[in-house]
Amino acid sequence: MRTDSGNPVSRRSFLKISAATIAAGAAAGSALHAVYETPREKGIRRVPTYCDLCFWKCGAIATVRDGRLWKIEGNPLDPLSRGRLCPRGTGGVGAHFDPDRLRTPLLRASERGREVWRPVSWEEALDFLASKMRAIQTNYGPESMAAFVHGIGGTFLKHTLKAYGAVNIAAPSFAQCRGPRDTAFRLTFGDDVGSPERTDIENAQCLVLIGSHLGENMHNTQVQEFANAVGRGASIIVADPRFSVAASKAKFYLPVKPGTDLALLLAWMNVIVSEKLYDKEYVGKYGFGFEQFAASVVPYTPEWAYPETGIEPETIRATAREMARYRPATLVHPGRHSNWYGDDTQRERAIALLNALLGSWGRKGGFYIPSSMDVPGYPYPAVPKPSRPALRAMSNKFPFANEDISTSVREATITGQPYPIKGWMVYATNLINSLPNQDETIRAIRQLDLLVVVDVIPSEIAGWADVVLPESVYLERHDEMNPELFKQPFIALRQPVVPAPDNQKPNWWIARRLAEKLGLGAYYPWKTIDEYLEHRLTAGGYSYEQLKKQGIIRGKQPPIYFDDGAPAQFDTPSKKIEFYSTQLAQAGFDPVPKYTRPDPGPPGYYRLLFGRAPVHSFSRTQTNPLLSDVMSENSLWLNAREAQKLDLKSGDYVRLRNQDGKLSNPIKLKATERIRPDCVFMVHGFGHTSKALRSAYGKGASDAGLITRYKNDPLMGGTGMNVNFVTIEKGA
Repeated sequence: MRTDSGNPVSRRSFLKISAATIAAGAAAGSALHAVYETPREKGIRRVPTYCDLCFWKCGAIATVRDGRLWKIEGNPLDPLSRGRLCPRGTGGVGAHFDPDRLRTPLLRASERGREVWRPVSWEEALDFLASKMRAIQTNYGPESMAAFVHGIGGTFLKHTLKAYGAVNIAAPSFAQCRGPRDTAFRLTFGDDVGSPERTDIENAQCLVLIGSHLGENMHNTQVQEFANAVGRGASIIVADPRFSVAASKAKFYLPVKPGTDLALLLAWMNVIVSEKLYDKEYVGKYGFGFEQFAASVVPYTPEWAYPETGIEPETIRATAREMARYRPATLVHPGRHSNWYGDDTQRERAIALLNALLGSWGRKGGFYIPSSMDVPGYPYPAVPKPSRPALRAMSNKFPFANEDISTSVREATITGQPYPIKGWMVYATNLINSLPNQDETIRAIRQLDLLVVVDVIPSEIAGWADVVLPESVYLERHDEMNPELFKQPFIALRQPVVPAPDNQKPNWWIARRLAEKLGLGAYYPWKTIDEYLEHRLTAGGYSYEQLKKQGIIRGKQPPIYFDDGAPAQFDTPSKKIEFYSTQLAQAGFDPVPKYTRPDPGPPGYYRLLFGRAPVHSFSRTQTNPLLSDVMSENSLWLNAREAQKLDLKSGDYVRLRNQDGKLSNPIKLKATERIRPDCVFMVHGFGHTSKALRSAYGKGASDAGLITRYKNDPLMGGTGMNVNFVTIEKGA
């Protein structure tokens, strides 16, 4: 099919554009192999790269057999993967063969909300995009063009946008995922936990998981280390409303009432302080404000916590003593997705303070001090100085936000204050499912002059776009190199293994060509991605040829613990660990966390909880044929006694209706004793409403569609989303 025909196409035709020829797949007996031309090369070829199925970016080696992508395995040189990939990473081959992936640029041929498209050439698509961006620049200023970016693949697009003059570049991973955790640890220790997290699970003798689902949330290195910790007999403590995979490995399982985690943390700290079980030498040497902190936790006894959390006082005492027994090799895991109830920075700060009491920051078995290899940046021309600052710099609403807040960009788009946002560029994130309250997101989109989506699949957000640009998947492209901040420093390279099958392009090409269309070609002095990568590596004294061959260049590991000579530096006002935060006090917030009882919800409703599965990444992978074959739909966990009351059994299909009347797709019930009776749980990312996602459309239910309410964290603006409640209705 010609991609520059200029003729509008219906949704039915659009499905043909975004999919392979299914009839050919049936004839071949395999949908995976249906899409691709007869291979030209013969033999086996192995190409190192790194994975893009999650932010962990594991080193991998892909194998091509007779010209066809065959399999992908872990790179044994990589400190992250250690030669092994998780189920998602191993299934990454399916991203290349995905029958629903985007195949050519598209321009909208009708009003937003109706998926009627016109397939066009790249030149026409980028000309249209550049003209719209120039109009926004002229009419409103370049700051009115905003971006939402997920992952390292957005590096070059962000460079183009900054050269254009954009200043609002948000990552939903901050306000919807890790932001409260990172903010809390910076307030306490003066440094982030990092991504990947600096958790020394492989040496922990006691591991505490609070709503952190290792084994389901498949972060490769941590899961490998967790399995080894279980195998060597480490003491595992799990606090979670649901008996997760991790809970099944625990010495102590605490089925804490949802929303009361901070009460449990405060009670643990009460025991450790009152019984003088904390690391006195460590606290005395590195701590600031301990006396005020100790006085603040006096009221939070285990007896006080019992009616709040549902956990017996003696269990609270026993688990606190267990943590103290193994200090400093006790690691209270900070988690990843930390936006729960709106007080999330203070809850995460309590986790940081508990680790500080145990002396685990900078100590073996706790949190190591990471390092990275020095790779100089490319000598780009300086980008223009903006005439208006970013939205977060113009407001003191969230004083501890150190990144742009996605929902604040959305709010400014709706209100036009403090200045109008008229264009969005969305890269590799499905905002319809990643931001809370889908109606607010759609309301904001309707205010835009331009919405451009760069993605590999026709996700729900792509269905609202004016321009859809199909990116090649990670196995088909170069990306920015990755000089990872980790326990052992290394540099990793992502490089093409096979060519893109259709008219897809890599993000660096899209960014560079768009810059040229905008008259910003001077901001890309390099001509090819190889030239760019080689320049940076050579400037750092490394060999590009070696990196292409091995995929990994490893550096020397410096000391990673205080006891071995790693610097004990704390970038806080006191230059110490802040048990009492002067920063919070001066800003009018509690300097030591205080507990606020959560909203119990309407009578007869269940609190809606959601999480991850080991074979899927958010809502990105449901059309991957290898991964969807393992898990094609999600299910609803409901306590077995509650199911009996409702005359329901496992395998029945039900619908959920939230407190605002939103009704879900049908979802299969899992009646189980492994969850508390006051909540339900589902895996995030299912229930797709984009009909262009043919293989995933309508399968399972969407938690995102039920998250109509959220609470903003007052410190950094994160959106607590575990504040929605549902009832259960029989039938499909």
